[in-house]
Amino acid sequence: MRRATLFDLFDMSRVLTRSISQLCTADHGGDAEAIARWCANKTPQALRAQMMDEGAEFWLLTRAGQIAAVGALAEIDQTAGTGRVTLNYVDPACRGQGASAALLAGLEARLSEQGIERGLLTSTATARDFYLSRGWRPDGPPRRGRWILGHPMAKTLAP
Repeated sequence: MRRATLFDLFDMSRVLTRSISQLCTADHGGDAEAIARWCANKTPQALRAQMMDEGAEFWLLTRAGQIAAVGALAEIDQTAGTGRVTLNYVDPACRGQGASAALLAGLEARLSEQGIERGLLTSTATARDFYLSRGWRPDGPPRRGRWILGHPMAKTLAP
């Protein structure tokens, strides 16, 4: 796992939009308009703005020099002991090869390194079982987000 840089923006955008459009059909149902709305903030320009946010950390898992998965952390509150995984998307070509799991483990470790005891995230329907199998638990009822129905989840992190 390595920190993303501005030089990664175009490849990050490609991975995110491919992952959403090809892998998240349980969430968008193949609706082109829903996919476009969901991907609207995944352009290189939008990602650059997000990356410049002082509280955001973007991370990549690479394989053979190519981005296999894109992740991000934000809302790190050391007083409350919480931090949020805001992105964890795998390139469709790398699905089922452990890239997303490795990235998630790295993101959890990064939160722990910062003294965060409770990780938070909002899962897609597509990824919900993935997170459940990795120790994340429901943290409230599903709720309508900007694009899809989100599933709040939390995990107690090892110190």
